[in-house]
Amino acid sequence: MGYGEVDQTAINTIRLLAVDATAKANSGHPGAPMGMAPVSHVLFNKFMRFNPKNPDWVNRDRFVLSNGHGCMLQYALLHLFGYALSMDDIKAFRTIDSITPGHPEAHDTPGVEVTTGPLGQGFANAVGLAMAQAQTAGTFNKPGFDLINNYTYCFFGDGCAMEGIASEAASTAGHLQLGNLIAIYDDNHISIDGDTKCAFTEDVMKRFDAYGWHCEYVEKGDTDLQGIEDAIKRCQDVKDKPSVIKLTTTIGFGSQLQGTGGVHGNPLKADDIKHVKKQFGFDPEKSFVVPQEVYDMYHKTADAGAAAEQEWNKLFEKYASEHKEAHTDLARRLTGKLPEGWQKSLPTYKPTDDAIASRKLSESVLEAIYEAVPELVSGSADLTGSNNTRWKKAVDFQPPNTGIGQWNGRYMRYGVREHAMAAIMNGLAAYGTLIPAGGTFLNFVSYAAGAVRLSALSHQRVLYIATHDSIGLGEDGPTHQPIETLAHFRALPNIMVWRPADGNECSAAYYVALTSKETPSLLALTRQNLPQLEGSTIEKASKGGYVALEQEKADITLVSTGSEVGICLEAVKTLKDEYNLTTRVVSMPCMEVFDAQDKDYRMSVIPDGIPTMSVEVMSTMGWEKYSHEQFGLNRFGASGAYKDVYKKFEFTPEGIAKRAKKTVDFYKDVKPLRSPINRAFLQLI
Repeated sequence: MGYGEVDQTAINTIRLLAVDATAKANSGHPGAPMGMAPVSHVLFNKFMRFNPKNPDWVNRDRFVLSNGHGCMLQYALLHLFGYALSMDDIKAFRTIDSITPGHPEAHDTPGVEVTTGPLGQGFANAVGLAMAQAQTAGTFNKPGFDLINNYTYCFFGDGCAMEGIASEAASTAGHLQLGNLIAIYDDNHISIDGDTKCAFTEDVMKRFDAYGWHCEYVEKGDTDLQGIEDAIKRCQDVKDKPSVIKLTTTIGFGSQLQGTGGVHGNPLKADDIKHVKKQFGFDPEKSFVVPQEVYDMYHKTADAGAAAEQEWNKLFEKYASEHKEAHTDLARRLTGKLPEGWQKSLPTYKPTDDAIASRKLSESVLEAIYEAVPELVSGSADLTGSNNTRWKKAVDFQPPNTGIGQWNGRYMRYGVREHAMAAIMNGLAAYGTLIPAGGTFLNFVSYAAGAVRLSALSHQRVLYIATHDSIGLGEDGPTHQPIETLAHFRALPNIMVWRPADGNECSAAYYVALTSKETPSLLALTRQNLPQLEGSTIEKASKGGYVALEQEKADITLVSTGSEVGICLEAVKTLKDEYNLTTRVVSMPCMEVFDAQDKDYRMSVIPDGIPTMSVEVMSTMGWEKYSHEQFGLNRFGASGAYKDVYKKFEFTPEGIAKRAKKTVDFYKDVKPLRSPINRAFLQLI
């Protein structure tokens, strides 16, 4: 069956909803929606399976708008197909508290799979969604039960193609032979600076061909609906490669400024809006118009999606009778709840146990819980042996024809691609059946910062295992020694930054990270061995901060994290012997979790009347919230054996004691001395 007048009306309706919404907001990007309306119509109406009444159906096809500035395209589609996004929501585009923000946000808007906007991120998310589908299918599909077989579709533009993260992710997808991933490249030759001939003249398809993708080209993307349909069909027929369709479109199609940068990031002018509406056969004096035949056509597609879900539910019921354990596991995963009693597998430690590097403690946690938490998948950006992110019996996630893994493998080999790894993990988490953890050096989480920020913004349960967390990594020197990194990520809303000081604290970090459904976690872990603390327990550490050593009539409180807690405890003796000072020690493995405790508890940990000094071999920024004085490192590190580096910067019992004595002397006449915790209010909005 070909395409007729109603199809063209539907396409123009999408275009004009984008024109009207951006005009009403006096803000936004109408050009991409106007150019991509034809392919959207074909894709959503002819190919995608989804049920607007249940946007979370696990086997729905996923759609990612990587060029998220064109989000009115997506909002228009969601409205027209019957998702819980009303015409009033369309009219509230880019206004406060609307569910139609300036770029798509997954937790705001039903039907939006991932939060996109920073270019290239959505493309990498789409790779993660496709990987999650392949892994989940490999785990749960059985003969006669093709439970998980959805596609992931992604739109991306020239901006995404220019961003390096998209290249990293495309290379990963090609290696993994993800035949369930189909990307559509909006080849309109326009970016914010104007015609891409000023900066971007490469042959994008040659690059994708080299990555191992199947490539298609539709030259007349504005009008050739059948050509678009045929190209998507050919992509679906390719099972052992991801596919990309180069689609040449005219940005702002129909506008007087079509094909120019003038229609990229600005609403159309009033006279141009009238021109466009007349050209498309709509009343130029009316806005936000949807002809009933468009609703009827799209709701029919939505009804077919709802029927497909009903058929799937019947198949899943039958699956329960033949594969009871697998059914129970998948059904539980879809609720986001962890298996009952999984936390009993977490390792615990006594003070007499050996000193162990926290990267090894992390490995012990993974080894202990991987069977109890089957949705946990791990991986590393080419640092498996350094990050200790792989349990001994792990199977790699690889196409079986490579001979080095299986589709149901739970260990991801990301290669030297930190940024793509982080964004791919956001996609893995968004799929709804997996909890991803991925490793790199803490210093190189900065390479991944754009995607880490989106983990937090989009409320994804993602674990960043960040080893070699300080000058304690030693000989690799300043290029690898993080100084500012923790301050950066502690400043990021909705992420927990953990720096455990021993085994119990490491187990606590995993406990809180895995039970926090809508918050990512970063675990900063040492290369050097750490002693097991006298006062630590999983329960105490799970509060984010606790008293590791209490002493009556203390002269000073030392508050610290990670590898410095043990040194602070050694400094207690030095302070007593050298200066006759009595010292309390507080371990604060996670500021964000500590801040969430009630004020009485926080005041019991860092009380009034005692000067407090923080100790951490990193930037002192942020420690003012918890200490009167800060001992840290506000310069780059040095190359050498880690004990020598610590000694150079005086992070020793003697160096700590010297500064603690100065702190006591400075504050001795300050009466009353308020705890830094004792404030009018804390910024916990």
